[in-house]
Amino acid sequence: MIKGRAARTYGKALDNGSSWGAGGEVIDPINPKIGKALSAFDMTHNFVMSYSYHVPFDKLWRPNRLTDGWILTGVTRFTTGLPILLSEPDDSSLLGTGFSGPCGCMVDVPNVTSGSLKFTNPRLGNLDTGTNPYFTTSLFSDENFGQLGDANRRYFHGPGLNNWDLAVLKDVRLTETKRLEFRVEFFNVFNHAQFQAPTGNILSSSFGFVTNTVNNNQRIGQFAAKFYF
Repeated sequence: MIKGRAARTYGKALDNGSSWGAGGEVIDPINPKIGKALSAFDMTHNFVMSYSYHVPFDKLWRPNRLTDGWILTGVTRFTTGLPILLSEPDDSSLLGTGFSGPCGCMVDVPNVTSGSLKFTNPRLGNLDTGTNPYFTTSLFSDENFGQLGDANRRYFHGPGLNNWDLAVLKDVRLTETKRLEFRVEFFNVFNHAQFQAPTGNILSSSFGFVTNTVNNNQRIGQFAAKFYF
């Protein structure tokens, strides 16, 4: 028997600042409208599925304590990556907002020209040779002296999430009222790399490159036993 449920969310979150001073969350004092951008937590697509499958070993072989009570269960999630924050922390605009105030805020962003961002697989990027950045970095340039750049601070997303958490359960009936449950659980069972967003600071040598993965995203396994009475 298979049991499960699935949900898919499609949406967009926009704001003028996702939080106070969190990496450029300052409203443009010259043109407040240009500050409207994707929220730091925006994910366009979010698909989550949970499932449970009673493995019919007892029907393939003779029902007994060894073949009965096997269950495979898990949670699978696919989502769009978080938005990339574009910035140019040099105060070329002469507004005096380069990492100013108690929050280290800034409003300076690079200029952008029209063209395809041409997203690539983060695994192909080579920071040492400057080849295969996650997006087309040549579309962006430093802002003009005394002027703010025209790029939106957030308007496209980084690499998405692909995660599978699986568990295998085995029930052993001891008596009519007592039983043992054994569990083997794996988080990110396929050890899929979950990448952080690439660097959006145009002044950084790693601009456009993914340099890190999400913390503690490697495959983790654990074993547990439970006695019911």
